[in-house]
Amino acid sequence: MEAYYNCLRCKNKRVRILTRDGRQYVGVITDVDRNNVYLRSDNGSVHTSAFWGNPFAANQILTLSLFTLLAIALI
Repeated sequence: MEAYYNCLRCKNKRVRILTRDGRQYVGVITDVDRNNVYLRSDNGSVHTSAFWGNPFAANQILTLSLFTLLAIALI
């Protein structure tokens, strides 16, 4: 639940998210629910963490499971 409340505090703010597998994502948190955080990044298309879209499109929305989050930093 701590990750959920951290994401709520950062909603509509630019963040860097580090996941447990070492990946980093930068963007704006657009929404959060009890299971996922939705991050609008600077590039790409709309996709979930399981399905990758066109890497050359703009304003992708990335769905990340709250379980995989390790750290969130405002930037």
